Amino acid sequence: MAQSDTVDRILDAAEELFAERGFSETSLRMITSKARVNLAAVNYHFGSKNALIHAVFGRFLTPFSATLGNAFDELEASCKGNPPTLNQTLWALTASAIRMPQRNERGISIFMRLLGLAYTQSQGHLRKFLEQEYSQPFGRFMGLLKEATPELSAVDRYWRIQFMLGATAFTMSSSDALRDILRNKLGVETTVQEIAARLVPFLAAGMQAHDTVLVPPADFKIPVA
Repeated sequence: MAQSDTVDRILDAAEELFAERGFSETSLRMITSKARVNLAAVNYHFGSKNALIHAVFGRFLTPFSATLGNAFDELEASCKGNPPTLNQTLWALTASAIRMPQRNERGISIFMRLLGLAYTQSQGHLRKFLEQEYSQPFGRFMGLLKEATPELSAVDRYWRIQFMLGATAFTMSSSDALRDILRNKLGVETTVQEIAARLVPFLAAGMQAHDTVLVPPADFKIPVA
C-alpha cells in the first residue's frame, strides 16, 4: 500500500467516524479497523490522536483558506475601494466552500458537522490549532463583516455572527437529510448550490435586522417540565 494511500485511508476513516460519533467517542482502534491499517501506521504518520484530528481539519481548511483569500482579493478589487456589501462578503465565503473539490458527495456536510463538534465538544487543543493556523483568512472575513455592519455594536455583531454560524452549520451539515425531506414532501430536487443560494440572503437579513434585543413581558416565565 502506497504511503499516500495509507494516509488518505486513515484520514477518510477518521473524518467519517469523528462526524458520526464525536472526537472523544471515537478510538484509534475504531479508525484503524475502518481504514484497514494497523495502529503503528497511525502513530507513524500522525503521532497522536490530537494530531490526527488537526490533520482531518487541515485537509479541508488549508486549500479552503487559499481559495477564500483569492475570493476576497477578487471581491475587493471589483469594489474599487468601496467596502464589499454583506451579501457579497457572505457569498464569497459560501461560494469558496462550494467550489472546493470534494472527495465524495457528503464532503461539505461532513466537514460542517465536524466544525460544529469542534465548538460543542471539549476540544481546546483543536480550537487553539484552528486559531493559530487559520486566523488570517477568517480574521479578514470578520473584518469585512465589521465594515459591512457599522451600525451594530460589538456585542450585537458577536451574537449575530454566532447565530449565523449556527444556522450555517445546521443547514450544511444536514443538507443530505434536508434534501431528502424536500424530495419526499414536495417532490422537489435541489442541490447544495441551491441551498447556499437560499441561505446567504437569509443570513444577511439576520445580520442586518433592526431589532437587537426583544424584552420579554413582565409576567413571562420559562415553563418547567
